[in-house]
Amino acid sequence: MLKGIDPLLNADVLQALRAMGHGDDLIIADTNFPSDSVARRTALGRVLRIDASAARVVKAVLSLYPLDTFVDDSAARMEIVGKPDEIPAVQKEVQKEIDAAEGKSWPMVPVERYAFYERAKQAYCVIQTGERRFYGCFAFRKGVVPPDAE
Repeated sequence: MLKGIDPLLNADVLQALRAMGHGDDLIIADTNFPSDSVARRTALGRVLRIDASAARVVKAVLSLYPLDTFVDDSAARMEIVGKPDEIPAVQKEVQKEIDAAEGKSWPMVPVERYAFYERAKQAYCVIQTGERRFYGCFAFRKGVVPPDAE
């Protein structure tokens, strides 16, 4: 245990988050996502796991992880096949965690299912959650932490 760090974040996840650089993508995926096979194609090369809901994992990750302010798609969600404008409960819950972490509205952009798979293969890493609801898949592009003011 460490002070000031969400206990949900295990050592493997913390190492990956720290190793990532500006512009790297992090995928947070539900239990139905092909996390293992996709993760083998990422920079990290293996799947990470946190057995909790997608919203809870996003809350923990965003307590440390800055979102990229230079792009419009730093927070993305997988679209529902055939219903791209529908936003299921799991995505609404994650949206609340993003907004809370950023202290303002930070809308996720929708990404078509197969385009999401391709983005995931180019990511730094994949965290598979214990989320069992469909379409609990998200991409987060890492931003920067500014230097301390002098």
